[in-house]
Amino acid sequence: MAPASAPSRDAAPKEEPRGRAPAPPAGETDAERTAALGERALSLARFYQGKIETVPKVPVRSLEDFSLWYTPGIARVSREIEKDPDASFDLTGRWNTIAIVTDGSRVLGLGDIGPVAATPVMEGKALLFRHLGGVNAIPLPIAIDSDEEFVETVLRIAPAFGAINLEDIASPKCFRILEELQRRLPIPVWHDDQLGTAAATVAGLLNALALTHRDVRRVRTVLLGAGAANLVTARLLLVLGHDPHRLSIVDQKGILDAERDDVDSLQLRNPWKYRLALQTDGGGRRGSFEAALHDADVLLAASRPDPNAVSPAMVRSMAKDPIVFALANPVPEIWPEAARAAGAAIVATGRSDFPNQVNNSLVFPAVFRGVLDARARSIPDEIVLAAARELARHAEDRGLGPEHLLPTMEELEFFPHVAAATAEEAVKLGIARRRRTRDEFFERAREIMHRSAALGAQLRASGLTLPLPDEPAAGGRNGR
Repeated sequence: MAPASAPSRDAAPKEEPRGRAPAPPAGETDAERTAALGERALSLARFYQGKIETVPKVPVRSLEDFSLWYTPGIARVSREIEKDPDASFDLTGRWNTIAIVTDGSRVLGLGDIGPVAATPVMEGKALLFRHLGGVNAIPLPIAIDSDEEFVETVLRIAPAFGAINLEDIASPKCFRILEELQRRLPIPVWHDDQLGTAAATVAGLLNALALTHRDVRRVRTVLLGAGAANLVTARLLLVLGHDPHRLSIVDQKGILDAERDDVDSLQLRNPWKYRLALQTDGGGRRGSFEAALHDADVLLAASRPDPNAVSPAMVRSMAKDPIVFALANPVPEIWPEAARAAGAAIVATGRSDFPNQVNNSLVFPAVFRGVLDARARSIPDEIVLAAARELARHAEDRGLGPEHLLPTMEELEFFPHVAAATAEEAVKLGIARRRRTRDEFFERAREIMHRSAALGAQLRASGLTLPLPDEPAAGGRNGR
């Protein structure tokens, strides 16, 4: 069993090689590589039968220890929390435990596959929370029949958690659920497909604009897709000063403008989309996606997983040296090589196996580390933007460039900085139960994140974490 105390920082685990995503084998297309990764993932899922497990954090040496960790000793701890419920953040693991809640109604690029089929994705999310953020995350796919039932379910489980991460919920109900839970719960509630993806997109865009010598207040931007991620991205861009009359949002019916036939019905069905239709009025354009894209500086696509959703001809119709973010998962709206061949100066996707991953995985581990360390009560947009700016800033640590737009998940040193920026913003906003300096939050985050990485390294070295089935076991151990 791994030790319960945090290891020294001087005993850091050996780091894996870092850098750009590996090039595919010669002759292998992006589509073939994607299919091969899927088959490999399925084989490993059969082998490991789950990505996470719980282990004791305290020593259990004899029967006497159970009288401390359980009855009768634990009664004293419960009485203390009964007097002051906020003491639960200091006397239990609640301070560092979150729920990942989904109904499986919009999973990755897979659509409405239901809560059971969503479980592998939630497990993967929990793995990233733990490995990158040192956060204990519990996957909770739930079977519900209505938005109200979803909200009530989360309200009932909330006392066990320090924060709630909503995941893979169809739009527009994801907005209703998020806003209602944020209103009713005294802990942070975050919908990662909205806030995490939007924060990563804004961070990547700020750096792409810098690389191509553009200003967010003057560019013409097209958002392909009007779901959870892009509606929040649009909202954040407007906060940053983007001209609403140069911002076009495109959905399945074309450009979203104030005069479109279905706008009045949106006021009831999707007020979030309705408000943006009025604010942007199509960015001064009407009609099709192609009409919106003509001479645009930026394309932010977060729509459906279809490599033909954006054609090379469409990219060529954009302004000189355009910025193309094709963020659909698991397959982008245009393959990166096709976008670059059509003239795109900066190309990003949501995948880690291509250069320039713009993905919520770069955001949520650190944001949750920060709000948990600050014992924050909520996560307003100011925190989302603070995380985005800090993430963008740390791309420069290893050299900002056309193929290094943001740090990668292997560049672990940026995560505690984003966590500290997040926690500091919570203190500034007056929503933190714990007030510390930025440096103190940084040291705390770095210690917790380091411990998580060190535990993983020790478990691998001991053979308690089994190697991949086609790799030799540590110390000669093998089998399950």
